[in-house]
Order: sequence, then C-alpha cells, then structure tokens
Amino acid sequence: MVRGKTEMKRIENATSRQVTFSKRRNGLLKKAFELSVLCDAEVALIIFSPTSKLYEFSSSSISKTIERYQRRVTEIGINHKRDADSQQARGETYGLTKKIEQLEITKRKMLGEGIDVCSIEELHQLENQLERGLTRIRAKKYQLLREEIDKLKEEERNLIKENKELKEKWRGMGAIVVASPSSTLSSAEVNTDGNDNMEVETGLFIGPPEPRQSKKIYPQS
Repeated sequence: MVRGKTEMKRIENATSRQVTFSKRRNGLLKKAFELSVLCDAEVALIIFSPTSKLYEFSSSSISKTIERYQRRVTEIGINHKRDADSQQARGETYGLTKKIEQLEITKRKMLGEGIDVCSIEELHQLENQLERGLTRIRAKKYQLLREEIDKLKEEERNLIKENKELKEKWRGMGAIVVASPSSTLSSAEVNTDGNDNMEVETGLFIGPPEPRQSKKIYPQS
C-alpha cells in the first residue's frame, strides 16, 4: 500500500497536529543523535512546542554549541564583508583603469595621433572638443591680461598721485638758499619763475685766469 504525501501546510485539527508533532519530534531527536554518533558531529537541537514547551538535544553542551555558532557567524560576517570590500575595490580599480585608458586614447587623438581609424563623427566630436578647449583658454588668457592691465593702471595712478604730491611740496618750500664757496647768497639773489626753474647768480668763472698787471712803485725823491 502506497503511503500518500502529506500536504505541507498547517494541520487545522488540534489533536492531529499534536500527534504529528510528537511523532516528528521524536524522529528528529533520533536523527540528531544518530548524526552525532555516526559522524562524530557536534549537534545541538532546540524545539519549542506550540504550547511553548522546550525540547532539546546536544552532543556536548547547548551553551557551548551556541557560543561556537555565534563566533562562527561573526567570522563569516567579517569575511563576507572583507570579500565584499575586496570585490568592490577590484571593481573600482578596473573602472579607473578603463577610464585612464580612455583618457590616454583621447589625449593622443587631440594631439593628432591615431586618428587614421576615426570615423567622420568621431573627428567631428574631436574638433568640437578642441574648439571648446580653445575658447576656454582664450577666455582665461584675456582675463589674465585684463587683470595685468588693471594692475598697471593702478600703479600709474599711484605714481601720478605721488608726483603731484612732490610738486605741491616743492612749491610750498618757497625760496631756497644756495651757498657758494666764498659767500652766502641771500634769498633776494635767487630768481625763480612760475615754471619752477631757478637761476642762481654766482661769482664763479670758467676759463683761463686773467693776467695780473704789475704796478711799478718809484722811490720818492
């Protein structure tokens, strides 16, 4: 007589459910014991009945087996995380390597190398990139030139201001006393005009010395 398969769903009848629980619980405990003896395995089994009654089996100690299980779960989690990090790092490295290769190819093309195999569309894109780059370069160059011009203009304004202050200071000084080697000239002897030019009269003479005339003295008679 062929035994029918039990449908895997909750048994609605409470009596049948309890009978099935008792039979399968005993069979599960027996299998756990056989596994620990035959295979020298560390087995721990914990069962709670529908009424919260505890049934357990352990080949050594339930608490030690649980501690061992928790340590193992922690190690597996750490190793899994390490493997995941390594896998992510390898993926990022591969992606960066591909980007670097692509950038190297683009750089060579922009320098005019390796464009023999490029299509019309690729050459058009390369031309647009070069034009955009030149536009940005020119804009930056003009900006630097404007800044340099503004700086030079500011220096020019400062020099003009300083020159004006020196002229005003010079006009406020009035007459200047000029000393000669033999005498001191008064301020009246210094002529100034409205253009800040001075003419100083001195007793200096440039040229050969004048001949001296000797005077004869006759003796008195």
